[in-house]
Amino acid sequence: MKTTLVWFRRDLRLMDNPALQAAASAGRVVPVFAWSPEEDGRWPPGAASRWWLHGSLAALDRALRVRGLRLVLRSGRAAEALTRLARETGATAVYFAKRYEPAARRQEEAVAAAVSNLGIEARAFAGDALFAPDSVRGREGRHYKIFTPFWNRCGELPSPEKPCGDPGRLRGVSPAPKSERLEDWRLLPSKNWGKGLSEAPEPGEETARYDLKKFLARARGYAAGRDFPALDGTSRLSPRLHFGELDVRRVWAQALPFSDPPFQKGGFLGELGWRDFGRHVLFHEPFTPERPHDGRFTEFRWRKDSAALEAWQKGMTGYPMVDAGMRELWATGLMHNRVRMIAASFLVKDLLIDWREGARWFWDTLVDADLANNTLGWQWSAGCGTDAAPFFRIFNPVEQGRRYDAEGRYVRRWVPELSQLDGRWIHAPWTAPREILERHGIVLGRDYPEPIANHALARARALAAYGASK
Repeated sequence: MKTTLVWFRRDLRLMDNPALQAAASAGRVVPVFAWSPEEDGRWPPGAASRWWLHGSLAALDRALRVRGLRLVLRSGRAAEALTRLARETGATAVYFAKRYEPAARRQEEAVAAAVSNLGIEARAFAGDALFAPDSVRGREGRHYKIFTPFWNRCGELPSPEKPCGDPGRLRGVSPAPKSERLEDWRLLPSKNWGKGLSEAPEPGEETARYDLKKFLARARGYAAGRDFPALDGTSRLSPRLHFGELDVRRVWAQALPFSDPPFQKGGFLGELGWRDFGRHVLFHEPFTPERPHDGRFTEFRWRKDSAALEAWQKGMTGYPMVDAGMRELWATGLMHNRVRMIAASFLVKDLLIDWREGARWFWDTLVDADLANNTLGWQWSAGCGTDAAPFFRIFNPVEQGRRYDAEGRYVRRWVPELSQLDGRWIHAPWTAPREILERHGIVLGRDYPEPIANHALARARALAAYGASK
């Protein structure tokens, strides 16, 4: 009977897992996860991602134990770990799901070469994209740099594959191979984060399926509510998709009846398209996490201001909408998408700090930190990426707050020192009359910071810097 190593990567689930299903139907299965952050180059998982990974791996192991198996944990370079395990178990095949980041692709190539040298089959299955990045091409065979034509082209391709369902009976090997202890990998934070991640969701496939069910119950209101952070209007499925606790094809199939036309911008399925577009851009332009897509920004004169950067990171800029988002990030490992845009615009345009500083901070603090989408989002905000917002599109954090959090409910939740102010003042507390601030026991500079930048002056400075760079 054939024995197959199923190399789990970003597919930490049993349901809808093509590699696992194929291995189970062929014979015995050895589930394995290789921890090799050194192979991720300059982008090993950040602290919040490691926290989620710990929980997701523990949940996957529990699910496997219910079916009579266990997750084998091995550290070190994946090619070496998998070839050793193949020798120990007599495995004749390694099945895995593709990934699209540059370092992950190099890792796949190394694994395939190493096991093939031993006469072991290496078989790659569809990755975590609806449309594989190398399958979407323009009329002249070029990759897309603008989302709308990319998504229109996807609409002309065959529909995403249907999810494959339950893998059926899982048979293991005896004796079971030795495994390292998850706790010894020290994925959980060693420092005291205070309230960091105190309100994050629970990782794991079971809770992921529950979250999908909850979202589908309100999915028809997605387009109308997605921009308002005080509402429960977004899916919050991004970490589930990033770690593969949910198959993106399952999410697509189940959301299809509840969403706007699939290839229309603004709906939930269109957001899955943006996720695919991020993978498409990174696949074809692997330099973008480090360098701007738009070469005109190569010599852009960003400011070095460590105090301002720290104020932004801690949610102490004096702009409540920005600060609420940064504090939500710290407590939950997530941030509402509209607020991400506001916070990012403030960093790169009001403070004129390099977008890569923001990308690094998000990489360390987002539980759904995804190289493709983090890069796409930050280059969009900085005006230097594919399909980016023009640099002169500078969000006014006060007006954005008044438009998308008119009653101040979101700000009151995350900036409680301002919770007594009404909607007229809460997004610009420095404009409130002194007697109103005193009535509520607020002293700016003591209880809440004065703004660290004057938006009007900062906007003019940003536009001048952009003009000089051109």
